[in-house]
Amino acid sequence: MARNISASSFSAVTGWGLAALATLCAPCAHADTVSVAVAANFTAPMQKIAAAFEADTGHKAELSFGATGKFYAQITHGAPFQVLLAADDTTPARLEREGKAVANAGFTYAIGALVLWSAQPGYVDAQGAVLQTGDFKHLAIANPKLAPYGLAAVQAMDKLGVAARLQPRLVQGENIAQTFQFVSTGNAPLGFVALSQVMVDGKVAQGSAWQVPSQLHDPIRQDAALLLPGKDSAAAAALLKYLRGDKARAIIKGYGYGF
Repeated sequence: MARNISASSFSAVTGWGLAALATLCAPCAHADTVSVAVAANFTAPMQKIAAAFEADTGHKAELSFGATGKFYAQITHGAPFQVLLAADDTTPARLEREGKAVANAGFTYAIGALVLWSAQPGYVDAQGAVLQTGDFKHLAIANPKLAPYGLAAVQAMDKLGVAARLQPRLVQGENIAQTFQFVSTGNAPLGFVALSQVMVDGKVAQGSAWQVPSQLHDPIRQDAALLLPGKDSAAAAALLKYLRGDKARAIIKGYGYGF
C-alpha cells in the first residue's frame, strides 16, 4: 500500500539530506591545490603525507621532487612553487632575505639522518669500518654543492680521515634520489644516502647500513618555506599547519627523521 508523504515531511527529510551532504562536503567546499617543491630525501614520507592531507582537508598537494640547490635556482628565476620543503635550513633563510619567501613563516619540519648503505646484506658493518678496510671501486654521494646530504657525507669523511683516500672512488648523484639509485642498482656497492630512503616502519628494509653519528656532520635541519606565490593560498597555509600536526609527524618519524 502506498504511503502519502506530506509536503512538510518531505521538506524535513530533504532538508536533513542537504544538511548531511553539506557536512560531508565541508572539507572540499574551498578545496585548492598547492604546488610544493620537495627535497628528494623526503619523497616517500611526503607522498604519504600528501595523501593524508587531501583526505583530511580536501586540499591537494602537487609535488615536485629534486635537489634543494636546483629548486633554489628555479625559484629565483620565477618558478611558481608556493611551498618549499628544503633539505637544509640555509636555503629557506636565503630566500627570505632575498624577498622570495614570506618572513617568519618557515619552520624546521624534520631533522635528517645520514647512513652509509649497501643493497647487499652484510656489506656495510655496524661501525662503518668498511670505509677504512673495504676494497670497493665506487662510493656514491650526492653532489655536495647542491644536496645537503652530500655535504654531510663529505663532512663525515673528513672527520673520519678518509676523504683524501676515497676521493678517486666517489661517484656523484645530482641529488640524493639519484645517489640512492646508484647503490640500489649495484652501480656503486655502497653510498651515503638519507636514512628515510632505506627505513620502513622504523627499521632498514633491505641491504646493510651504518647510521652515521650526528656529531660527524652539521645537523641536517630541513626547513619549510612559504614562498611568495603561496602567500595568500589557503591550501599552502593548511599544508604548513598539517606538517606540524600529529599525523604528519608520526609519518615523518617512521622514516627515521627527528624534530
